[in-house]
Amino acid sequence: MKVLVVNCGSSSVKYQLLNMEDESVMARGLVERIGIEGSRLKHQASGKDEVVIEKVMPDHKAALKVITDVLIDEKDGVIKDTSEISAVGHRVVHGGEKFSGSVKITEEVMDTLRECADLAPLHNPPNIMGVEACRQLMPGIPMAGTFDTAFHHTIPDYAYIYPIPYEYYDKYGVRKYGFHGTSHKYVSERAAQVLGKPLESLKIITCHLGNGASITAVDGGVSVETSMGFTPLEGLAMGTRCGSIDPAIIAFLMEKEQMTIDEVNNVLNKRSGVKGISGVSSDFRDLEQAAGKGDKRAALAIDVFAYKVKKFIGSYSAVMNGVDVIVFTAGLGENSISMREKICSGLGYLGLELDPEANNVRGKEAVISKPDCKVKAVVIPTNEELMIARDTMGIIG
Repeated sequence: MKVLVVNCGSSSVKYQLLNMEDESVMARGLVERIGIEGSRLKHQASGKDEVVIEKVMPDHKAALKVITDVLIDEKDGVIKDTSEISAVGHRVVHGGEKFSGSVKITEEVMDTLRECADLAPLHNPPNIMGVEACRQLMPGIPMAGTFDTAFHHTIPDYAYIYPIPYEYYDKYGVRKYGFHGTSHKYVSERAAQVLGKPLESLKIITCHLGNGASITAVDGGVSVETSMGFTPLEGLAMGTRCGSIDPAIIAFLMEKEQMTIDEVNNVLNKRSGVKGISGVSSDFRDLEQAAGKGDKRAALAIDVFAYKVKKFIGSYSAVMNGVDVIVFTAGLGENSISMREKICSGLGYLGLELDPEANNVRGKEAVISKPDCKVKAVVIPTNEELMIARDTMGIIG
């Protein structure tokens, strides 16, 4: 069974074609700049050189047509015809309260996704466009949707309800939803396998640290708390997002700077986080380089980020009445040796101490805590595509 996994952004499409007999990746790629001058596809078939195709792609349907064409290309492809694709799995950011797991995509599901568009106006519309384009290009091939929010449906009501008038929850669904659920689910399950322990017996804190970042408390394989909220803006300081702040700041800035609500939203989502603090970049590699040259604001941005992560780890250990494992994943979590060290410094009270030699690793599965530590720290590269493919196969197969 071959499953095509599709992840549509506002101007991009990431994809992987997986052979689910052995869960190997047959091909992967990325379309960038959809609807913008300079659109192109980077495609890598297993065992072959990467190819770059520069072509005008005005919309997601055009982009997916280029993707399906290269997958069946005699030279650069891996299949002879799209009919070899058994199913398509789509990443969908927001499922609202309707979906607590992956589902087969039907007309009823599509209607619900459109209803959820207000909850994720930047993410759900391109996700929907991707589904519609795939249905037109590959008619008859079954499709499934996997939701970033689904894993967090187990969070109890006292954790997801905001202390504002309850009517806003009833009328508009204003509550904590959480995101990155597919990643948190995958790495928590994989961490248990790496440690050789039953997932049901573990209290795990998963740290998905990248330009977008979130932390989840996973108790016995179940999400019980997470840092992102009604939108991905809540929680940690991130690359360009502010994370949790005093909400009165919004009205204050609107008055002082004569800003509209859209302008404030732009500041909080695109001009804040470590980029806003440092004035340098949202990329932690740039920040580390600048801090190494004596840039105090870049160093401050790094410290703020590490402090926020450490604070969430402490609070989530309280939520679960203890912690057995702390997982680092995503771009920064998997690759930044210094950030993991900074975050774990001072967590000795939990029973965690890093092994400097074991921590000297990038992008590989590794146990990075000292062997005799009560709390284990592990690096687990995330694999959301594989999780989506597994869910798709389970639903369609």
